[in-house]
Amino acid sequence: MDNKQMLDFSSEAYLSKVDAWWRTANYIAVAQMYLKNNPLLKHEIQKEDLKKHPIGHWGTISGQNFIYAHLNRVINKYDLNMFYIEGPGHGGQVMVANAYIDGTYTELYPEITQDEAGFKQLCKIFSFPGGIASHAAPETPGSIHEGGELGYALSHATGAILDNPDVIAATVIGDGEAETGPLAAGWFSNTFINPVNDGAILPILYLNGGKISNPTILERKSDFELTQYFEGLGWDPIFVEGTDAAVLHPLMASKLDHAIDRIKEIQAEARQGKAEDAEMPHWPVLIVRTPKGWTGPKSWDNAPIEGGFRAHQVPIPVDADHMAEVDALIDWLKSYRPDELFDENGTIRDEIRTLSPKGNQRMSSNPITNGGIDPKPLVIPDWQSYALSIKPGQTVAQDMIEFGRFAKALIVANPENFRIFGPDETKSNRLNAIFDVTNRQWLGTKREDYDEWISPVGRVIDGQLSEHQCEGFLEGYVLTGRHGFFASYEAFLRVVDSMITQHFKWLRKAKEQPWRHHYPSLNLLATSTVFQQDHNGYTHQDPGLLTHLSEKKPEFIREYLPADTNTVLAVMAEALGSEELINLIVCSKQPRPQFYSAIEAEILVKEGLKIIDWASTNAEDEAPDLVIAAAGTEPNLEALAAITLLKAEKPELKIRFINVVDLLKLRHPSVDPRGLSDEQFDAYFTTDKPIVFAFHGYEGLIRDIFFDRHNQNVLIHGYRENGDITTPFDMRVFSEMDRFHLAQDGANAVYGKEAAPFSQKMTDTINFHHSYIREHGEDIPEVENWIWS
Repeated sequence: MDNKQMLDFSSEAYLSKVDAWWRTANYIAVAQMYLKNNPLLKHEIQKEDLKKHPIGHWGTISGQNFIYAHLNRVINKYDLNMFYIEGPGHGGQVMVANAYIDGTYTELYPEITQDEAGFKQLCKIFSFPGGIASHAAPETPGSIHEGGELGYALSHATGAILDNPDVIAATVIGDGEAETGPLAAGWFSNTFINPVNDGAILPILYLNGGKISNPTILERKSDFELTQYFEGLGWDPIFVEGTDAAVLHPLMASKLDHAIDRIKEIQAEARQGKAEDAEMPHWPVLIVRTPKGWTGPKSWDNAPIEGGFRAHQVPIPVDADHMAEVDALIDWLKSYRPDELFDENGTIRDEIRTLSPKGNQRMSSNPITNGGIDPKPLVIPDWQSYALSIKPGQTVAQDMIEFGRFAKALIVANPENFRIFGPDETKSNRLNAIFDVTNRQWLGTKREDYDEWISPVGRVIDGQLSEHQCEGFLEGYVLTGRHGFFASYEAFLRVVDSMITQHFKWLRKAKEQPWRHHYPSLNLLATSTVFQQDHNGYTHQDPGLLTHLSEKKPEFIREYLPADTNTVLAVMAEALGSEELINLIVCSKQPRPQFYSAIEAEILVKEGLKIIDWASTNAEDEAPDLVIAAAGTEPNLEALAAITLLKAEKPELKIRFINVVDLLKLRHPSVDPRGLSDEQFDAYFTTDKPIVFAFHGYEGLIRDIFFDRHNQNVLIHGYRENGDITTPFDMRVFSEMDRFHLAQDGANAVYGKEAAPFSQKMTDTINFHHSYIREHGEDIPEVENWIWS
């Protein structure tokens, strides 16, 4: 751009368009809260024009609309690829109003026309039965971030701009959100953004002074204190403050230009060299102070409204049944001078709409917010070439080490659209093989004499001990069309189960929008599992994410419990190639006997479960006396060990062994369309024979699965919320998910009193185990030396 063009974007005439856009968005936002008819006040407001229950959140709206209008200006001036993340929770009118002004809303929802009738409908549907939400939901154009649950704006922004070097995520952070742990952790995101290969975040900390009923902490800090805080975290703070729009427009334009210039300078300088040599820059952060509820009612009932918590929601009590103060609403709406904004047909005037960026440069239609910019499918190497050749129970391997070799191949095959995330646990989770071909991405200070696998460029981001951040990075990454997985200790996935729930809700609602493109699945890898914690003990035991996710809509959830390396490989190939799912994969990182061939693993993943002939003692066409089923690594091991005990005691006992990998496939079709029919279920589990089910999680989940099946004769051994710092096997004994309790239950179920001697033998062995480990510090030889035969 030449100097004349640059000056035009700061001219009084241009800024008057910015002001008109801002007033238009504010007018639409207020009308959406209160009105369902007569949106342009063409006749005197009647009861029928007002909503019975106005719902919405006014407090952040005007300030966000101000920011949005100025972001349009810099997109035009600098020809930017920018999108908007709305961190403040309930500011849904912002993105809806601005998408309506720029035309995207009508393009996606043709019934919302660019005239009075369309405007009327836009008002009616806001926070209204059958309408749209009061936050930036999946039906909102331009959104990848709902913000209903606060804290993740910076994490999502970071995930979105990784490997998108031309993109800027304009990320508005409310000062209430800034008080959450995840958002506070989000300021460390700058440690992981490479200015050569990645895009940029422009954080805009919006300090308006109020939450629901309290002041906000950061707004009460001085500029000096905030400068110290952000500079200490490696950011370059730029301040904008005021209440007079005439003064603020040119100030905001100047400060925002400075921020964009700084981003471009950082990138231009870094891109003269190699990404491997990049250093962490001090990215700009814009700190904007305008009053909460700005441009709305100043006070009500002798209490101040603008500038604090009283502006948070619907600021004045006017509705269809309370019209005494309707003149206050009319004065508020007319303060935006709607005659200057809309023509006689209710269409937004052309001179305002010309401020809009064109086509996909509109933040409401940027492709990055709808499945990504030129998304590419993941190239998945043949997992079977990494499978182990095994004799059941004779080979010992560590599943995560073996999977690491497959993950290494995934990185090589997908150098720009596949990443691994985790909270400082990649090495602990035994994925070391990936470091043959990549490093951890880290742009902080590096100690050459000490640090390992750290570089400014890497396909692994695990350098921040925050489940929220790393899981949020992955969400932002897959919502913008890329692929990856998040690996964490099983118990601490619970830290982010509400984030995962919000992602599920996003997937569910996005599926209802025909204009929404598909997303790669969110893959969650849970290791350091409940039944083997060794020195970590009880604090690290919680398999509850299995139950939590099982309660969600089944078409979006998969829960895999692979028992060994080959089933892990088959599951990961399936999960990474899927779309529109949340895949939870629970697997072991410890040395384990290997049991299933690649062919069996393929069947286990395809069918969800399999009768294991070599572990069963009944003929294929022969009804069993006892069914033993297992879902999970340690349950599989203990169930097979229980079979050897029963075979030794009762050689004539006919046992059917079933391994379950795709857990939710067991559910009834009335619950899950993928579930087994009654006929299929009975073919596996019989209609009346006793079943001993060894399960990795809480027993209630299996109980629910069997609730509406013919066979209720099931004895479940899962996690029973007992634990301690003890031996691996003792972890299982605490929950009675061990071979001795399993065999005891199986024998008692089949033989009744006749099994008393064997049952007592099992009890004696468990008692001996209890004393032995407390004397020797290791499991009894019978467990340590057990081999399947």
